[in-house]
Amino acid sequence: MRRPVVDYKNFRLSKIREPQYNHLLYLLGWVGYFTLYFLTENLIPAEKCIPIHSPLDDLIPFCEYFVIPYVGWYVLIVVSLIYFALYHPDYFKSLMKFIIVTQITAMFIYIVFPNRQDLRPETFVRENIFTDIISILYAFDTSTNVCPSLHVAYSVGIASTWLKEPSASKGCKAFITVFCILVCISVAFVKQHSVVDIFAAIPICILAEWVAFGNNYWKTRKKLV
Repeated sequence: MRRPVVDYKNFRLSKIREPQYNHLLYLLGWVGYFTLYFLTENLIPAEKCIPIHSPLDDLIPFCEYFVIPYVGWYVLIVVSLIYFALYHPDYFKSLMKFIIVTQITAMFIYIVFPNRQDLRPETFVRENIFTDIISILYAFDTSTNVCPSLHVAYSVGIASTWLKEPSASKGCKAFITVFCILVCISVAFVKQHSVVDIFAAIPICILAEWVAFGNNYWKTRKKLV
């Protein structure tokens, strides 16, 4: 079994600023995000949010099976962060930078341009475990502040980071890339997002890619080629 490059056995919060552990400070970004998420969800009423809609949304059928990659996205985030924290701290920092940039940008948009989607079905044609899961999602994840989609933005960041990971196999990279694509598609099929939300995330991802990896990574790649 591959040995982690960082030994966390002796880790204590008092040591978090030490060089071998200071990459974990980036996790504070989640504190800021959840704080802003709570405020925007509770201080901006749905009736003041602008509906987001595209004609393409009406052509995309509701499909509860897409809840699998949609929910799997949460697992992918945790697994990816744990992997990079153990085996590649620099990429952990880069992934967290990518996530933080998308979080800050999205929250700014949610505040100055509060939005919502009205795409959720009132009833399900079928009743099964997948629709049960979606009902739970609908209950705790509101239909406000949806554009741009953070599901899409995070997925692009995760795929980008894994594709740069030299220790990951081609099979692993292919699996994660395909899974992230499915996540991006799933947001429309489970009616959590409009197609507009998906495309709106793209320029934010470009900005986050530049901040997270900058020109140094690409210059290094050109030299290797």
